[in-house]
Amino acid sequence: MSRSGDRGVEGNRHPHAELIAELHRRQADMYAGGPVEPVIALLSENVVWHVPGTSPIAGDHRGPDAVLRYFVLRRELARDSMRMHERDTLIDGDVVVQLVDGTAELHGHPCRWRTVGVYRVHDGRIAEVWLVPLELDHFDRIWTPRTPDQPGSQA
Repeated sequence: MSRSGDRGVEGNRHPHAELIAELHRRQADMYAGGPVEPVIALLSENVVWHVPGTSPIAGDHRGPDAVLRYFVLRRELARDSMRMHERDTLIDGDVVVQLVDGTAELHGHPCRWRTVGVYRVHDGRIAEVWLVPLELDHFDRIWTPRTPDQPGSQA
C-alpha cells in the first residue's frame, strides 16, 4: 500500500493517483459550469458510481450516461458552487482510497461535508466508485431540495 505522494520505480507519482487527481481537476471545472465530456472520457464504458442514502443524488449510477446525469444533477443543485477539497490518499493494487471534503451553496446556505472516495481502476480508467459520506444523514439533508413548508427552508 502506498500514499499518493510516494514515488514509483521510475520516480513518478503512482499512475492511479495521477488518474484520480486528473479526475478531480476535470470535475472541478465541470462543477464550476464547465463541460462534462472531459470527465466522462476518464470513465470506463461499464462504470458504476455508488452513492448511498435517500437524497436525489443517491443510487447506483451504471454506465457513463447515468453517471453523467448524476454529475449534472449535483452541479444543478449546487448552482455551479460545488468544490472538492482533497485530503490523504491510499493506493492498494487497483484501488485508490481518498478522503475528500466538499463545499457548496445549497438552498441558499453554505454547506460542508466529508467523504471517503473509493475508486477502482481498470485499464487506466475509472471502473467503479463508492462515495462514502462520513455523516450520511447530514449528506442526505444537504443534497435534498427543500420545499417551502419544510423547516429551515426559505419561502
